[in-house]
Amino acid sequence: MRTLLLNGTVGAGKTTAMDALGHELRRRGVRHTLVDVDGLRQSWPAPPEDPFHLELTLRNLAAVAANAAAAGTDRLVLAGVLESAAERARYADAVGGDLTVVRIAVPIDTVIARLTRRHADDPDGLAWHLRRAPELAAILDAAGADDHVIEAGRLTPRTLAEHILDLWK
Repeated sequence: MRTLLLNGTVGAGKTTAMDALGHELRRRGVRHTLVDVDGLRQSWPAPPEDPFHLELTLRNLAAVAANAAAAGTDRLVLAGVLESAAERARYADAVGGDLTVVRIAVPIDTVIARLTRRHADDPDGLAWHLRRAPELAAILDAAGADDHVIEAGRLTPRTLAEHILDLWK
């Protein structure tokens, strides 16, 4: 099973790209499983030493990857945030080794617009995400953990999915 992780800051469009990839993989007849990594980490409270629940995420991801492989999945597509080379290695271990990381990069004004729409009824969440987006973009830039970076600001989800699949052959 081959695994792709769509990386990017909050509001980059990782989940939208994952859904478009799923549609394109279905169209091509490729057996696949889609996983929004945020769903694997949603537990409260987070331990102080692991504020983003990385340990829980990796345990859950290992189980999901094993189940997907047992079900005959050829391609596992993840949407999440990968902040370092060390974290990348741990993700690769969790999914069984084969991991390609594609970062979706979009202009900050696009991120702000998306986050403002997404958190229209959640001012505290919006404030947190608006602070986190540029901070996380800088972390991702410095990490160098991506195999590819796609400037996706003007791409439709379908076009983005096609570009990603061209890279992930």
